[in-house]
Amino acid sequence: MSGGLILAMVLAVGIGLSLGLLGGGGTILAVPLLTYVAGFPAHEAIAASMFIIGVTSLVSVIPHARRGNVQWRTGFIFGAAAMAGAFGGGLLGSQLPSVVLMVAFGIMMVATALAMILDRRAKASGGPKKKLPLGKIIIEGLVVGLVTGMVGAGGGFLVVPALVLLGGLSMPAAVGTSLLIISMKSFTGLAGYLTSVSIDWAPVLMITVITVVGALIGTAFGKHVPEKALKKAFGYLVLIMGIVVFFQELPLVYGVAAAVLVLALLGTLVLRRRRQLLAS
Repeated sequence: MSGGLILAMVLAVGIGLSLGLLGGGGTILAVPLLTYVAGFPAHEAIAASMFIIGVTSLVSVIPHARRGNVQWRTGFIFGAAAMAGAFGGGLLGSQLPSVVLMVAFGIMMVATALAMILDRRAKASGGPKKKLPLGKIIIEGLVVGLVTGMVGAGGGFLVVPALVLLGGLSMPAAVGTSLLIISMKSFTGLAGYLTSVSIDWAPVLMITVITVVGALIGTAFGKHVPEKALKKAFGYLVLIMGIVVFFQELPLVYGVAAAVLVLALLGTLVLRRRRQLLAS
């Protein structure tokens, strides 16, 4: 067993913690972990991440369901649409060059990180639950499934705000329901990739077991951790990893330019956010 694989297994706990605590973010970490630490080729890393996240999310649904935090009807409607999009995205992604996939993944990491750092996630309202807007949920599911199926992202940080804004779910229910949706479309995206990509199952299964343990720990301690502080810390970690992806995949001069652009954008958005808070 290589040193990179051992390190990947240790770090896999963090993937599970993210899923258990926040209902998303696992694949944002899993793909770079499998690619740069475990040494998987990009297409295999994306396919393997879908299996790892799918299994982990499915197991994590159980404790959330026991707390009443899973809205099954909403989850299955959104998830069915996302599955269709994820399968198409998986088929498309398996045919694209590795550098295109990884750069696209880096861009998604940066966008996700900025949303987390700026705390853009919708707030749960205490009002009555809105009637489910079926058409919007289906369209949102298709779009999220297509994008995340192509680049291998589970999409939790896209799914949770959609569930709150479009489905009228509370934040705890959105997190639990997000895990159901992620498991559904991760397995479908995996099916799309497996039409042309093979996986070394032995290390993937070991990493999956460790990730599941991390997710169960995250779920158990989720209600004791301040979500806002956790989101920001995790957001900065994802931002750094997104920049690392650019340096790994692009020529040095373009990697530096991308890093400068990302940091300048972060600074601008943070300043604008502070001004908005001061003005309110």
